[in-house]
Amino acid sequence: MKLGINGATTMPYPLEDDIRSAARAGFASIEIWYGKLQSYLREHSIEQLKELIDETKLEVAALCPTGIRAFSGREQSLAELRQAAELAQRIGCGTLLACPDVQPDGMSKSEALAAFAAAAGEAADIADSYGVRIALEPLGRHPLIDGPTAALDVIAQADRPNLGLMIDTFHYYKSDVSFGEIEDIPVYKLYIVHINDCDDLPKHELQDKDRVYPTLGVIPAVRMLKPLADKGYTGTLSVEVFRPSYWETPIEEINRRAFETGSALLRQLKEE
Repeated sequence: MKLGINGATTMPYPLEDDIRSAARAGFASIEIWYGKLQSYLREHSIEQLKELIDETKLEVAALCPTGIRAFSGREQSLAELRQAAELAQRIGCGTLLACPDVQPDGMSKSEALAAFAAAAGEAADIADSYGVRIALEPLGRHPLIDGPTAALDVIAQADRPNLGLMIDTFHYYKSDVSFGEIEDIPVYKLYIVHINDCDDLPKHELQDKDRVYPTLGVIPAVRMLKPLADKGYTGTLSVEVFRPSYWETPIEEINRRAFETGSALLRQLKEE
């Protein structure tokens, strides 16, 4: 497994700083925050970004977040996803992370999952034309896709080879996803893992701001991830933490702490 960092962890800092600082800290990969990429491209070219990535020798594990909207703005979301897929291809990034939208009131969950699967299939076809895959991101206590069971239902219905899912330890913890559900994820459909931890609060009260660096909170991440590591997951573990107090510290300090704590979790997975 490789250690990476998500651009949300260093949210106030620009993309160029994200890349250079992540490389200095020792990360093998980086997830590029899409909003930062769009800001970067206002003054730089995509070719300049590719040169910077090549210079640092970082792998771009994912571009995020993008969205799949099945219930409103579907055509616009597909056009936006096409643009993201083209940019991903040009910088050598093979994965887009896509978050779900919310079904309208009165629609049954089975009907909503079928509608979302149809939209996800369209999105996957667009991404595939650029050689890119899509990882669906279940969100904590989301009304439609709150964990791997719903995500795998969508993936099965859509039936596209480049459509998979991801794990975010915070979201899975918040949604009370069982260890059995996680263990049942087929490793070939697991495209990336976000690692983090959180404060000891009631799960229904948890917000992104309550995340902390890996191993510093109450999430049983080793128990969550160990079965998948044993089954052969060798992809990226990417540190994603949205904590305003962390953002107030220098980017070098954020990356140092993220690398130290992420490495500690990786060691625990190997030693368990």
